[in-house]
Amino acid sequence: MKKVTSLGDPSASGPAAPEAYRAAVIGTGFMGRVHSHAVRASGGEVVGVAGSSSAKAEQFRAANGIARAHADALELIHRPDVDVVHVCTPNHLHAPLSLAALSAGKHVVCEKPLATDAETAQSLTRAAHEADRVAVVPFVYRFHPMAREARAQVAAGSIGRVGLAHGGYLQDWLLYPEEDNWRVDPEVGGPTRAFGDIGSHWCDMLEFVTGDRISSVSAQTSRFNDSRGENGGRPVTTEDLVTFQFATVGGVVGSAVISQVSPGRKNQLVLEVSGTEGSLRFDQERPETLWAGGRGRTGIISRDDPALSSDATRLVNLPVGHPQGYQDCFNALVSDTGAAIAGEEPEGLPVFADGLRAAVLAESVLASARERRWVDVPAVDASAAAPVAGSPGVDGA
Repeated sequence: MKKVTSLGDPSASGPAAPEAYRAAVIGTGFMGRVHSHAVRASGGEVVGVAGSSSAKAEQFRAANGIARAHADALELIHRPDVDVVHVCTPNHLHAPLSLAALSAGKHVVCEKPLATDAETAQSLTRAAHEADRVAVVPFVYRFHPMAREARAQVAAGSIGRVGLAHGGYLQDWLLYPEEDNWRVDPEVGGPTRAFGDIGSHWCDMLEFVTGDRISSVSAQTSRFNDSRGENGGRPVTTEDLVTFQFATVGGVVGSAVISQVSPGRKNQLVLEVSGTEGSLRFDQERPETLWAGGRGRTGIISRDDPALSSDATRLVNLPVGHPQGYQDCFNALVSDTGAAIAGEEPEGLPVFADGLRAAVLAESVLASARERRWVDVPAVDASAAAPVAGSPGVDGA
């Protein structure tokens, strides 16, 4: 994490900021561990953790060397030694906990989706603006150096005018009907699962790398399993997979496949963009390199390339041969969050407006699949907001 100035330092330039990044982590599942590690790796401190029960919070505290455990998330949020609240809970709690943190004057890092509907995401974006707080949504694949390199090359015109983009995000962790998770329940995870959970990442990468916006979509959704759980389980209404075509404001056309039931695919996010002079392909499971193709030749760009862009280079923190990966992306995101709190403007930090964008895209995809037609993706106005409702329970995954 970049060094921030002391509140009492008369020589400090720029906005005053706390000496340390003091974080509260809400949620004791996988994402809680990832966030806790990132806070520490970036020079911050996790001062407390909250879970859905005292036992879960205490178990997480002991396993991760955290000072305090809380069963009451609101109690932790309101502590004076908390600067930033990391919300790592099931989806239905993202909005009420983020709003509580903003109301308490805290900065927020909220797992995606920011909210399970666009209207609530809009109200949160407005609340963050009115509170003048740093409010981040972890679209962390932006923080792979080679994803930044793809973005820099597109912006520089290295591949010419982009006309085509395609790829997808494939997993297999929900392949079998006995495999279940809170994300499957629309009351907890929201009305979309595969798209909301991982398709949102793919769309964010597309728009981040190209600097363009999806303007219309034509989507289909499907399920491999109509029920989940042991002994027949419970009915499932959310999708296992999505395919969609899209067009962008800038005239790009393309398609993507999003699946949580593709055998053998663990976490494969692939984005390929083609322009009038060349193509670039990023594969999250092979993040050390970027494939670059042209009519005359194809090649591989690695992160030790001396011509790497400055934005990609700043995210390289290990020598080539020592792989950087998912956790490194989170570490970089938290570091940039700290820099933003200190008054800097780190390039590419995903904020609540990006979470709102994802919620609007998700609703457009669901509407298209339901109505079997092309749907225009609406513009959003963060100044017209609706109130946010609350709900209990906090561990996440």
